[in-house]
Amino acid sequence: MAKNRSIVLIAGCGYVGTALGRHLAKAGHTVWGLRRKTGDLSSPLLPLTSDVTDLETLQSLPSQIDTVFYTVSPDHSDEAGYRAAYINGLRNLLEVLKTQAQQPRIFYTSSTAVYAQQSGEWVDESSPATPDYFSGQCLLEGEQYLLNSRFPATVVRLGGIYGPGRIRLIRKVQEGSATYQDGSPRYTNHIHRDDCVGALAHLMTLEQPDSIYLGVDNEPSERRELLSWLAKELGVPPPQVEVSIQAESRQTRNNKRCKNAKLVRSGYTFRYPTFREGYGEILRAVIGQ
Repeated sequence: MAKNRSIVLIAGCGYVGTALGRHLAKAGHTVWGLRRKTGDLSSPLLPLTSDVTDLETLQSLPSQIDTVFYTVSPDHSDEAGYRAAYINGLRNLLEVLKTQAQQPRIFYTSSTAVYAQQSGEWVDESSPATPDYFSGQCLLEGEQYLLNSRFPATVVRLGGIYGPGRIRLIRKVQEGSATYQDGSPRYTNHIHRDDCVGALAHLMTLEQPDSIYLGVDNEPSERRELLSWLAKELGVPPPQVEVSIQAESRQTRNNKRCKNAKLVRSGYTFRYPTFREGYGEILRAVIGQ
């Protein structure tokens, strides 16, 4: 079990990492936030200006780190960007920790993209991970590198992250530009940012967390269902069918249903168990603007 007062390093203080850092600092932990530009990181986070892709900038890590959360995101959505963030950056950080004789537990935020299932199958941690697209391949390679390293490690495969400030989909529904592909159900998997934070903080408290968890909410959703629900809540016309080979290919690649049973069995209770609770709160904030 994590100490009551741990020294925590969050490598990649972005949308999830910053929220996680503030949550852990509020709980009494000492939290260092590592990112290239730390000007907007404020107390209670301790800024650490470094770049995981540049080994030389990592030489000033704090000592006696108990826990590392690797929540880095790529700068670019191409293969080079993914390799830099999820593989090369991780290797650099582990090399420095090893050189400094530090032995923290490391939590690595991966993605459900490591699963190639495309026919609406139910997926859990024991399902084959054989990604056929570079994003999932890079994430899986990073996972394997970490799990085969000398460090105690846990991988959390997150679904699509939504939450405060991420209202692009809501705006598209409002504008009438949100579409879905007709035909058989196509499922997506989501998790609210605050449940990302809650789940990661929860796993940190476990004596021996397992090596892999799926971080998704209780209910895989069909895009049509999600968009229709948002339209109804907003009082606008329902979404339109998109007839597009590109859309069909994209949505088919994401068509699987991920289970969170293992995470729930570990003792975590979701604040937003489905998109309805999560988007409901976001909508109240947006509509109230």
